[in-house]
Amino acid sequence: MSRFAQGAAALALTAVSVFAKAEQVGDVDTAFKLIGPDHKIVVDAYDDPKVSGVTCYVSRAKTGGVSGALGLAEDKAEASIACRQVGPVSITQPLPKREEVYSERQSILFKRLRVVRMVDAKRNTLVYLTYSDFLVDGSPKNSVTAVPIDRGAPIPVK
Repeated sequence: MSRFAQGAAALALTAVSVFAKAEQVGDVDTAFKLIGPDHKIVVDAYDDPKVSGVTCYVSRAKTGGVSGALGLAEDKAEASIACRQVGPVSITQPLPKREEVYSERQSILFKRLRVVRMVDAKRNTLVYLTYSDFLVDGSPKNSVTAVPIDRGAPIPVK
């Protein structure tokens, strides 16, 4: 295997292990579309890949109609997030002060929904921020949530 192929394989494996995979919890229709799927609000859940016992729930708009069905629609740059402790929290390796833990494409080329984890070491809390960005210009619309970690177990930080 060439060095380039080895590097590409390692990069792909790292990307898979770093980013969480969303699981759709449910959705609600917000507008009827005669042709194609209705406009919706979807709620996805994902587990933090480096912090077992923490799950984040992200709600966002999903455009329907013909363009939505074909994957050509641009969803709104609005999302909400709530992260909760769902089991015993275990952090097996030091966490960076700031790390993107989830990213999903929202348009064919330029727009992504992102979730970033920040460590507030002083308060022993994990802070999660969600926002959308464009290739050139992002959106100021965002949502934030926090998960306090037991005071007896300080968060290991890189």
